[in-house]
Amino acid sequence: MYRRNRVAGGTYFFTVNLRNRSLSLLVDRIDDLRELVRYALRKKPFRIDAWVVLPEHLHAVWTLPPDDDDYSGRWKLIKGRFSHRLAKAGLPIEKNERGEYNLWQSRFWEHTIRDESDFAHHVDYIHYNPVKHGHVTRVMDWPYSSFHRFVKLGVYSNDWGGEMYRPNVCLNNQNYMEPHS
Repeated sequence: MYRRNRVAGGTYFFTVNLRNRSLSLLVDRIDDLRELVRYALRKKPFRIDAWVVLPEHLHAVWTLPPDDDDYSGRWKLIKGRFSHRLAKAGLPIEKNERGEYNLWQSRFWEHTIRDESDFAHHVDYIHYNPVKHGHVTRVMDWPYSSFHRFVKLGVYSNDWGGEMYRPNVCLNNQNYMEPHS
């Protein structure tokens, strides 16, 4: 039996996939996804530390409020509303035997961030992911990434190419960690 690690106020790395990995709905409908993430932020606040959206999957690092460990409820809200929005728009999304939309893989992968080095590693992984998957040859060329915010904050140079384990990343640096709009 799989058990999720729950730490109130924890920082987590996530991988969330569409069921059909040949679709490109996450970038095709990026405005819908952004709107629904903003909705989730209003309903169940959390901080988005890093994010990348690829055509069929996404990665994120979130930090939850000090008294809260419900990241599953947040993903349920985002995934459910996104599925409902696409079905309402007329996209052919099948339902499973429980009447749920079959757009997303039923589970997601989560990792509890242990320390600042672990945080830096996962943020780098997120930002390099579009290159890893062959969508672009330079990190800066992928538009659906918090990488651009990190460049503005001076964490990365615009031509960063995936060098790992930057020592200047710190969980407590508030400028670095502010959520993007």
